[in-house]
Amino acid sequence: MSDLPLIQADRAAPPPAATTPTGGRRRRVRLLSRTDRVVVALMVAVPLLLVVGLVWLPAGATVLLSGTDWDGIGPVSEIEWVGGRNYADVVQNYPPFVPAVQNNLLWLAALFVVATPFGMFLAVLLDKELRGTRFYQTALYLPVVLSLALIGFVWQLLYSRDQGLVNAVLGTDVDWYGDPDVNIWAVLVAAGWRHVGYIMLLYLAGLKGVDPSLREAAAVDGASEGRTFFKVIFPVLRPINIIVLVVTVIESLRAFDLVWVINKGRNGLELISALVTQNVVGEASRIGFGSALATIMLVVSLVFITVYLATVLREGRR
Repeated sequence: MSDLPLIQADRAAPPPAATTPTGGRRRRVRLLSRTDRVVVALMVAVPLLLVVGLVWLPAGATVLLSGTDWDGIGPVSEIEWVGGRNYADVVQNYPPFVPAVQNNLLWLAALFVVATPFGMFLAVLLDKELRGTRFYQTALYLPVVLSLALIGFVWQLLYSRDQGLVNAVLGTDVDWYGDPDVNIWAVLVAAGWRHVGYIMLLYLAGLKGVDPSLREAAAVDGASEGRTFFKVIFPVLRPINIIVLVVTVIESLRAFDLVWVINKGRNGLELISALVTQNVVGEASRIGFGSALATIMLVVSLVFITVYLATVLREGRR
């Protein structure tokens, strides 16, 4: 009779969990239902098809067409393969190419040296939760929502030679968009106005994710706010810094809308993207030549995108 409670206790005890040969517990794997598998397959296949059809196939076709001489009108069978002749013509026999490269580099320098630090400065100020922070965030980010074409129209009113606000305030009579000596600087101001809000939002999101204990530890050590930011906070924002660098380079390369609205990328506003459009869809209809220009832009962009992806993957392994 004394053994009965022990027997009942053994019967009531749950069976031991299954273990693997190495001694670990075996996890129960829950298989997906047929509906779940279909949904997952669609979620992967639809974006993949869109990216391949709208990005990679056109990019591959552009690279292939860059080695041809084709006006885009005749049949595909009449396409003439010319190899690297288009690239040689771009560098040696196309006068607008060098000014376009210079303007793109100037665009990159203006965004990287002026607009990007200013956007970061605004993000640091707004991160302090000042009074009216939400209003300032909305006001500064509003230009990002607008297209560059619309921004071009807005600043065209400000830069108007006769009735523009800029000439009225400065008391000058400058043709800001028509004078090739100053129009690139006027356009950079408009582009920087939009870029500042974008950079501000990126850095503000990064600052919100910084561990407050880092600031507290720096304050205990007696570090000033400036030293705390540059020695403690800024290194933590390394992933954001890489994103900002890539975004700034891509913005400087794909700059198109603003100059096209003003004068179709001529008279001092030559950019590589505008030259691509002029040759591909313009009166010249030089598909191969324009594709060579587009391929040059693609290669430069891929360099920075590769650096970004390599950095992200390296951070993910840590």
